[in-house]
Amino acid sequence: MLSILRPIPRQVARTSLRPFRSSSSIYSYPAISRSLATMASTKKTTKRYPLNVPGLSIPAIGLGTWQSSPGEVGKAVEAALRNGYRHIDTAFGYRNEKEVGQGIKASGVPREEIWLTTKLDNPWHKRVREGLEKSLENLGVEYVDLFLVHWPASIDPERQGENEGKGEVYQDWDFVDTWREMQKLVETGKVKAIGVSNFGIKNLERLLGDPSCKMVPAVNQIELHPGNPSPKLVAYNTAKGIHSSGYSPLGSSDSPLYTNDTIKAIAEAKGKTPQQVLLAWGVQKGWSVLPKSVTESRIKANFELDDWELTEEEVKKIDAIPDRFKVCGDDWLPIKVFFGDDE
Repeated sequence: MLSILRPIPRQVARTSLRPFRSSSSIYSYPAISRSLATMASTKKTTKRYPLNVPGLSIPAIGLGTWQSSPGEVGKAVEAALRNGYRHIDTAFGYRNEKEVGQGIKASGVPREEIWLTTKLDNPWHKRVREGLEKSLENLGVEYVDLFLVHWPASIDPERQGENEGKGEVYQDWDFVDTWREMQKLVETGKVKAIGVSNFGIKNLERLLGDPSCKMVPAVNQIELHPGNPSPKLVAYNTAKGIHSSGYSPLGSSDSPLYTNDTIKAIAEAKGKTPQQVLLAWGVQKGWSVLPKSVTESRIKANFELDDWELTEEEVKKIDAIPDRFKVCGDDWLPIKVFFGDDE
């Protein structure tokens, strides 16, 4: 039976909401030795983060599929699942949901063992339920574990630009209205949790402060890597009981982070790749990571994160990297959604 998201009292949602923590967590039992706790913490491939939905937790490592080319993404999903991944992230806007669904089926991994996330596309904000149904049809599944509002940009499909860029937003509708409709989906049993993506503090404040907001987003999926660490936004999410999930955790293809002196030195000292160091940094910082690859060897390597950790000093050195860059900005949208309030 699917877990149903329960409405969260507004006085809790606005103040001291904290993520649900299972009573079975080893961290609930202080008598257990530090060595056992450390051993468990190094198993990043099976680590899960509790969400603000009772009984739900999201795997720490997932396969991202943004910019995965047609003809490749299905095989990538199959390879990831066969090699131990249990978290797949896609979106209607990626135009690859059908192949993702095919990859899931080809893997042979039971659906109930997989955390599957997809997202509502910008021109579908007035057709939330229809958007969900279309994604379910594309994926060939009966439910998704997490359904996100992809961007806080409600674009009028009759006035959208090429490739959904620019165009015009509705004058009588925005993401607050979209969230009101998203909340209605949880009672259908076709989503286990709902959340948002690319929401900064300004837009989250507006959403959570609106009287129509009865459910706090379970997740805010945002760009997270040492070049865009967003400490204020991550702290805000945590304070509101919202899990941060990081897309482009490697800084995307040909990332400057691969040649960063700090990252390279740590990787060489530990006998790891720069990519593995970047992913370990994200998981140890407390968010789920969604590395994208369509190459099986890299998919495997990105999952080799168990039984080793970055030291506290190494994490601090990565935190101190000064260079800033974003992989995905908002200049392709008709409205601004990033306001520099994440640092």
